[in-house]
Amino acid sequence: MPLESWLFDPTLGKIVAVLVGILVIRVLWGFVHRLLVPRTRDNNTRYQIRKATTLAAYLAAVLMVTIIFSDQLGSLTVAFGVAGAGIAFALQEVIVSVAGWLANIFGSFYSVGDRVQMGGIKGDVIDIGILRTTLMECGEWIKGDLYTGRIVRVANSFVFKEPVYNYSADFPFLWDEITIPVKYGGNTKRAREILHAVTLEVVGDYVAPAKADWQRMLNKYRLEDTPIESAVTLAANDNWLEFTVRYAVDYKRRRATKDRLFSRIVEEIEGSQGQVAFASTTVQLVDIPRLDVRIARDQAAASD
Repeated sequence: MPLESWLFDPTLGKIVAVLVGILVIRVLWGFVHRLLVPRTRDNNTRYQIRKATTLAAYLAAVLMVTIIFSDQLGSLTVAFGVAGAGIAFALQEVIVSVAGWLANIFGSFYSVGDRVQMGGIKGDVIDIGILRTTLMECGEWIKGDLYTGRIVRVANSFVFKEPVYNYSADFPFLWDEITIPVKYGGNTKRAREILHAVTLEVVGDYVAPAKADWQRMLNKYRLEDTPIESAVTLAANDNWLEFTVRYAVDYKRRRATKDRLFSRIVEEIEGSQGQVAFASTTVQLVDIPRLDVRIARDQAAASD
C-alpha cells in the first residue's frame, strides 16, 4: 500500500486522534490529582477525590472514542450483537460483579469505611472497585474485632449470592453481652447494683447517640422499638447465679469495652468485703458407692 494511503487513511487518523485524546486526558487527570489530593487532609475526602477524578477520566475517554468513531458504530452493531452472546457467557462472573457494583451504588449496601461481612470475610471496606471490594480483614485467628493485617478482595457478585452483613451503616452500634457467675449465699441485690453501676460508668456515654441513631432507624424501617439502656438479668443454675449484662457499644470498641467492664467488675466485687464472690465449677461427692472385692482362693494360693 502506498505511503500516501496510510497517511490519509481516515481510520488511522481516528486512531491517532484517540491516542492523542487519551494522552491529554491522562495529563489533565494527573494535574487535577496533584492539585487537589495533597491539599486535602481528611482521608475519606482524599479517597473520594481520587475515585471521582479516575471515574471522570474513564468516562471522558469513553465519550471521546464514541464521538470519534460515531460514523462507524452502525456498521459494527451486527458484529457486536453476534459476539455479545459468546462474550456474555465467557464473562458471566465479570458481568455479575459489575452488576453488583451498580446494585451497591444505587442500593447503598455498604460504603467505604463500613465494617461488613460478605463472601465469608469480615472486615472494613477500604476500596470499592467495579469488579471487587477490598476489605481489611478482622477476626479469623485474632480474637475480637481486630485487624489480622490481611487485605482481602471479594468479588462484587457476592451481593447477589450471600447475605451482606453491615455492622455500621444506619446503626453504628451493636448489642453485646457478658456473663458473671456469682456464688450462692451472697448478697444478690448488691451484685446487681455493682453490675448496674459499672455498666453505666463504662458504656453510659453510648446511650444518647445510640438512641438518636435508633430513632432514625425507626423512621426509616418497620422496626419494633427496643430499650437502648443496659440491662442486668439473672438466671440460676446448678452451680451458681448467672448474671448477664446486655449493653449497646460502638461496633469498633467491643473488645476494649469488655476489658474495661471486666476490670471494673473484678475491682468492685473484690472490694465488696465478701458480700459478693465469683463462682467457679465445683464437684460435691454426695455418697461413695460400696465396693465389693472378692479374691478367688485358687488365685490367692497360686500367688503364695
